[in-house]
Amino acid sequence: MLVVATLAMGVVAPSARAQRRPVGIAYELTYSQNYDPSLSPDGARMVYISVIDGREQLVIASVDGTHATQITRDSIDHEDPAWSPDGRRIAFTYVAHGEERIAVMNVDGTGVELLTPATMRTIHPSWTPDGTRLLFCTDDDLRPPAKNASDLYSLDMRTKTLTRFMTGGVNTFPVMSPDGKRIAFRRMLGEMNSEVFVANADGSDARNLTNHPAFDGWPSWSPDGTRIAFASNRNAAYQIWVMNADGSAPRLVANTEGRATSPQWSRDGKKIYFPNCVHVDFGLSCQIYAVSVEPVTP
Repeated sequence: MLVVATLAMGVVAPSARAQRRPVGIAYELTYSQNYDPSLSPDGARMVYISVIDGREQLVIASVDGTHATQITRDSIDHEDPAWSPDGRRIAFTYVAHGEERIAVMNVDGTGVELLTPATMRTIHPSWTPDGTRLLFCTDDDLRPPAKNASDLYSLDMRTKTLTRFMTGGVNTFPVMSPDGKRIAFRRMLGEMNSEVFVANADGSDARNLTNHPAFDGWPSWSPDGTRIAFASNRNAAYQIWVMNADGSAPRLVANTEGRATSPQWSRDGKKIYFPNCVHVDFGLSCQIYAVSVEPVTP
């Protein structure tokens, strides 16, 4: 047996010594960018952004990522998609020719209607639970990386009346609670500190929920209104967190690497969907993730 082993070693060793050329280094050439999901009212589908030929187009797919169908194919960018509570329309930010305008369209991509004037730079639409209004904000990134003042607005879908309900400072990402009584939003405190705030539906009595030196934002209410998901870089990378609706008991729900933002709850409150972007070799790859969320303990 010793002789056999020695002979075997003699066969392998020369082969290993013969490889003098270095092993090649492979790098990625193709990258996909899919992000910012919004779920349909029945929880079966999602609409999300997919960068196709350099444009942000909208795609509808099942919540498991299958059966993807591209619904926009024009030359503008479509950002911040938000599925209406009645399931019939999708609100989004229409970006073209230096304009950022809140718009709506049918779920098949037809019937695009611009709702805000070209003179306003408006972003981040979200529906009120009854579907009668859209909340949105003015753009806070007109001169990046510096932030500029941004206000929160409400748009009546029947009369198309615009109402500003919060001004002063940098206020973005408004989203109404399921009971229609409160609004969560992001507010900048200084140049680098972003916090999740909550206020009454009319914008009064704003309160800081996160109160942390990290960059916290992108709030999303759970379907029962008891919790708020948000993104934070308090662990260096942006990751998804969940806290109680009063700001207590914040906890990490997904230990991801990269930049995870814009969480969205499943309709049954058991999962959170979010995009995570990672720099890979010479490009950026963004994909949509899902994570199960532990139920609230009494």
